[in-house]
Formats: sequence, C-alpha cells, structure tokens
Amino acid sequence: MHHQNISDRLQALSPARLQRMMRGIEKESLRVRPDGQLALTPHPAALGSALTHPHITTDFSEAQLEFVTGAHTSIDACLRELADIHRYTYAVMGAQAADPSASERLWVSSMPCRLPAENEIPLGQYGSSNVGRSKTVYRSGLSYRYGRNMQTISGIHYNWSLPGLGNDDYFGLIRNFRRHSFLLLLLFGASPAVCSSFVAGRDHQLESLAGRSMYLPYATSLRMGRLGYQSDAQASLKASFNSLDSYGASLQDALTRPYPAYEAIGVRDPDGGYRQLATTLLQIENELYGTIRPKRVTRSGERPLHALRERGVEYVEVRLMDLNPFEPIGIDALTARVLDVFLLSCLLRDSPPDTPDEVAALARNQHKVAARGREPGLRLECDGREVPLADWAAEIIAPFDEIAATLDALEGGEASQRAVATIRERLAHPETLPSSRVLAAMRDDFDGSHLAFINARSEAARAVMTAEPLSDEARRRFEAMAAASLEEQRRIEAADRVPFEAYRQQLLAPGNLTV
Repeated sequence: MHHQNISDRLQALSPARLQRMMRGIEKESLRVRPDGQLALTPHPAALGSALTHPHITTDFSEAQLEFVTGAHTSIDACLRELADIHRYTYAVMGAQAADPSASERLWVSSMPCRLPAENEIPLGQYGSSNVGRSKTVYRSGLSYRYGRNMQTISGIHYNWSLPGLGNDDYFGLIRNFRRHSFLLLLLFGASPAVCSSFVAGRDHQLESLAGRSMYLPYATSLRMGRLGYQSDAQASLKASFNSLDSYGASLQDALTRPYPAYEAIGVRDPDGGYRQLATTLLQIENELYGTIRPKRVTRSGERPLHALRERGVEYVEVRLMDLNPFEPIGIDALTARVLDVFLLSCLLRDSPPDTPDEVAALARNQHKVAARGREPGLRLECDGREVPLADWAAEIIAPFDEIAATLDALEGGEASQRAVATIRERLAHPETLPSSRVLAAMRDDFDGSHLAFINARSEAARAVMTAEPLSDEARRRFEAMAAASLEEQRRIEAADRVPFEAYRQQLLAPGNLTV
C-alpha cells in the first residue's frame, strides 16, 4: 500500500470532521467474592434496573456487570465517565458488605475467576416483562449452545465513528480491521493464562504453570483463541463484509434458517419453560461473534438488522480487546489513542473485497496470534503466502506516526505520537507486552497462580477506585438514574398486553429484518 495514498486521504479529512470523531466503551467484568469465587448474589438493586439503566447493565450472567459510556469526542472524557461508573459501583458493593474487606469486587481479567458448577452460573435476570424475559431466554439459549463457562469470559468493546462516512467506507474499514487485527491481539492481549477450573474436562492444548494454572508460553489472548468465543456452528456462517447488502444477506440467512443441532435442543422444555428464543443458527443479531461489527442505534422494539438496512452503519464496534489487569478500569488512554490511530489507518488504506479463502486465512491468523503471538519468527498468511509477523506489523504501523501527528495537531500536545512510539518500543521488547507482564507477575510473585494474581490485582483496583470517591453531585446523579431505571422497568412490566409466546413470535418475524 502506498503511503502517499494514505497521506493524501488523511489530508483530505477536514479538521472539523476529525474533531468530531467519537468513541464510547462497553466494559464487562464479573462480580466476585474476596476469595476469587464468582458472586452468586443478584444484581445489586442500588445499581438500578439491568433492563433499562443507560450505563450499568449485565451481560450473560447476573454476576457479569456491563458498563456503557456515552459517545465522546474526547478520550479523557470517555475514560472519566467509565471511571465514575466504576466508583459508583464499588461504593454500592461496599455498602452491601458489613465489612469493606468482605465486599464484592470486579474481576480485572478477561478470563474468569473460579467458577461454580456450570449450571450454578446464574443467567442475567431482567424482570417479568416480555422484553425482560426474552433477554433471559436468549441467555438460556447461549448456555445450551456454547456452555455457561465460555459466556463468563469478559472484554472491552470500543465503539468508534467518524462523521461523513458512508456504508462502503465503514465496510472498507471493517475488512482492513479484520486483516490487521492480529496486531491488536499482540499489543493488547492480556489473557495468556487461565484458572485450571475453566478447562477441566475439556480438550485443550494448554500447558500447566507450576501446577496452579494453565497457559501457553507465547500466548497473547486465550479469550480470542480456540478456548474463547468460538463456535463451530458460527464458523459455518461465511459472513461477507464486502457491502451492507452482502453482510445483511448472510446475517438474515443465519437468523431465519433452522440449524439442525439447535432444532434438536428445541425452543421449549417438557415443562413448558423456554430453552432458547429460536432454533436458527443465530437467535438474534447480537449472537454473531466477530472481532468487529457494523452497528446502528436501534429505535424501541426495532431489530438491529432492520436499523442497519434502513439507516446505514452509524459506528463500528471493536470486540477483541482484553481487560488490562494492570489498569483499574481495564483500559488506559494510550490504548484508546492507538485504537483511534489504528481505525483511521484501516479507513485510509485501500481495502480490496474479501474472499472466502482470505476470510479462512484470517481466522487461522487470529488463532495463531492468540496462542503464539510472541513466538520469535512467527509467520502469518498474507495474500496466499507466509510472511513474518514482525514484517507485516511494521508495514501496518508505518503510517501511524503521520496519523498521530495529525490528531495531536488538533488536540494540542503529543499524546497520540507518544502512544505510537510506546507501542513500537513494546514490539521491539516483547517482554513489555501485557501478556508477557501477566505471565511474569504470576511466576515471580504468585507461584504461578492465575487466581491469586488476578485476585490481588482486583483488590488493588478496588482500593484505587474507592480511595477517590465520587463527588456528591455525581453520586446523586447515579442514585437518580438508578431510581429512574427501576421506575421505567415497572412501567414496561405494567404495559405488557400480549402473552410471551405471541411476543416471541412477533419479535422473530422475518419481516422485522427487512426494510
């Protein structure tokens, strides 16, 4: 790729557009007890309704909190909002405990804490309304399809947009992101090890670390590898990212075509309860795994695919970021700055159409870098040949300095250029990468125990976040939001008029997917 092209396209982006680049963060974390066991308590009522709260909800499990920031033109403002949500949550969890040292805390690793028996991992609960019940039934479907252990893996989603982009621009960015995302796994992967309980009774290629944990010596992100969010069923879904039309068609097919293994599970159990929402390859759009997704904010009751088809792509959701256990809120400003530069580089490069062969090669590259990314001399597949990862990474990073300088000129200072310089240093010294640091800390200070290391990091994060409590004004704002969300949930429950089965059939009607 000629850097001249990237330079010219960068110069063509007006400062006014670049200043309106937006990012928001969604961050998942398990609630755990002080001993590192999964908390089995319900979602704290003082946090509000997981169904309707704009910033604090749950993901798969009742014990898996999900924090959602608004969209921000400033990275610092975005991270401040994320930190405030953490502070409020820690305060609520602390107030629930008779003794602060016994309070629940947030698990700071993407790979889970010590888990109970699989059927004891509680599904998220959202009240008695049809929409609330459908959320729990969806999670039940996930547990039948993929198992509950896998669903407790947590991550950070980075939502990003630039004004003035069309669907083709966003899909070009997505294709390049998928080609180059191995670099992000190498730079920011932070899950090279896992508690042995997670893989008990499963096929895996992991090695034992001091008899305490399972790991791979050169792994970057077990979360994004074969043990993580993977599905043979979904591997059969060859989603194309060449256009909104082709993407919509492959998604519609997965949402409407029955899948034999899921037909065997059935929608209802013999007692009339619900096992899953549907027997199709995907129950709903959100079930599609992937490193990046095109997104559009939906209207009330609207299906995501309909929103995309009717109004186009509004932003992309980057889904491969691990929680950084060395950061109290899981992500730092350097990481966000590098993501912004990386996403702009994906947008500015030429982006040829993807092919089924390339898509298959990219999946192999992802697994290879997740499991062996720091291995000296590692080679990846690129354009039908094998290339050294180090050479390809250098080529991807080449235009970062100019992009970073352009962003710094708008913002003042040199923060983006310093971030790019830092990642170059880390690539030159792999022992400074987060995945290396995690393994070194486990070995040196915790006798090889993932559980003990992450538990200590989780306690340290709680101490940092509670040492600087929220302002009274911010605390009152969160309390008001929690109360309003509970009121909104009651209103939704009171307004239901149709039985759940009628609601389910209407929700899944194929006509809701098309424009």
